[in-house]
Amino acid sequence: MRVLVTGGAGFIGSEIVRTLVSAGHEAVVLDALLPSAHGDASALRAGVGTDGRTIIADVRDREAVDGALRGVDVVCHQAAMVGLGKDFADAPAYVGCNDLGTAVLLAAMAAAGVRSLVLAGSMVVYGEGRYACPRHGAVRPGPRAEADLAGGRFEPRCPDCGAELEPGLVTEDAPADPRNVYAATKLAQEHLAASWARASGGRAVSLRYHNVYGPGMPRDTPYAGVASFFRSALARGESPRVFEDGGQRRDFIHVRDVAAANAVALEAVAARGPGTFAAYNTGSGRPHTIGEMAAALASAHGGPAPEVTGEYRLGDVRHVTADSRRLREELGWKPEVGFAEGMAQFAVAPLRETAAGLSV
Repeated sequence: MRVLVTGGAGFIGSEIVRTLVSAGHEAVVLDALLPSAHGDASALRAGVGTDGRTIIADVRDREAVDGALRGVDVVCHQAAMVGLGKDFADAPAYVGCNDLGTAVLLAAMAAAGVRSLVLAGSMVVYGEGRYACPRHGAVRPGPRAEADLAGGRFEPRCPDCGAELEPGLVTEDAPADPRNVYAATKLAQEHLAASWARASGGRAVSLRYHNVYGPGMPRDTPYAGVASFFRSALARGESPRVFEDGGQRRDFIHVRDVAAANAVALEAVAARGPGTFAAYNTGSGRPHTIGEMAAALASAHGGPAPEVTGEYRLGDVRHVTADSRRLREELGWKPEVGFAEGMAQFAVAPLRETAAGLSV
């Protein structure tokens, strides 16, 4: 199987490429090598051959995408700006990279007759996760008020009675509720993929990643995940700075397990009916708090200990962890790397230098 992996030189994309090649597939990489993810990327550029298997171009470049799609059986779309970003001034860049880039790719796939797509989705489309009120049952709290956050009241409350809520696992049929620009672009990518599938007779699967971590994460950049923030701080000899009270629940999943999920999805997507779209939560199924993750990394790295700051970011959600049973049951995937093992490895693993990292 010949697979085009957009963003295939990045943190997750490069692991997917290794997994596919080891399984006997042919991978074609399309990557813009943006400085925010790759630094100056001179070594990567110097290593690009003339066999057409690595193409340095932006996914918004229709001519380059048309060339990359020649002979391709299925597309694994990983190229995107990730993370919450710095502020709303980043919105045009997120929409351009994530949504316009996806639209250009899908238009080129429709023209080329490539009918199978696996998309890098995200759990951020859910907003706050699933909650239960002792009195009112399942509820969906609204965005947390800044006054509450500033006062250290971080837990969402029942919108009907104000009672403290019990967080649970969210399933794929939960309503979408994106609460920041990045989340909105990830949901838009899914809508575009579903529209493309209906219009072209294609088949699309979105893997809604949880908090992916592992070797090769970019360091010292505002566009990475919290695991990268903490690991970068430890590499500088600094304490990881834990926002709020550290009690935020997340599902941390190793990049090798995410790559394996993509491999099984790429095999399965062609068997789906034409015009179909499906989303699968992709997590370990074992939630941990941000504070637990910071402590595990600091301990395995040899310190210093995390610092709980009480700071917060508007647009962050308190708890979001999902039920990944559908992916296990329908595609036969299961995560292999446990939390303790994965964090111990990540604590000493090398990070990817970025433009921000190179300037420190």
